[in-house]
Amino acid sequence: MAKAQAEGRVAKKVPEVLFICVHNAGRSQMAAALTEHLSARRVHVRSAGSQPTGDINPLVVEALAERGIALTAAYPKPLTDTVVQAADVVITMGCGDTCPYYPGKIYEDWQVADPAGQPLPVVRDIRDDLQQRVAELLRRILD
Repeated sequence: MAKAQAEGRVAKKVPEVLFICVHNAGRSQMAAALTEHLSARRVHVRSAGSQPTGDINPLVVEALAERGIALTAAYPKPLTDTVVQAADVVITMGCGDTCPYYPGKIYEDWQVADPAGQPLPVVRDIRDDLQQRVAELLRRILD
């Protein structure tokens, strides 16, 4: 497994990817839904927030629906040590140093704009940015 991690890959048959942002109402939810969709469920995906809020951003739901991705069962979830420990790959987006660090995991910090308070065209741009990042991540971990 150490060689696979050094190469940016995950040695498990079904890697676990965790996306974290502050509120778990926009970026991390979008990234998780895109990952599940683009991987054809070949990865297990979770998302969490360092300070989760009550509801998913409705424009995030709309932007994903335009791609045929329903975000109906998702809800903001708190970041816990348990979900970080379970993950093979941890992607953070704007949550700073609040994510616990455990050796043996792949960590990446993605600089992605926050969709909160943005109009739909900007949320679509964020969705498209995340889709490109997710596609690249999947190429690396699903070798």
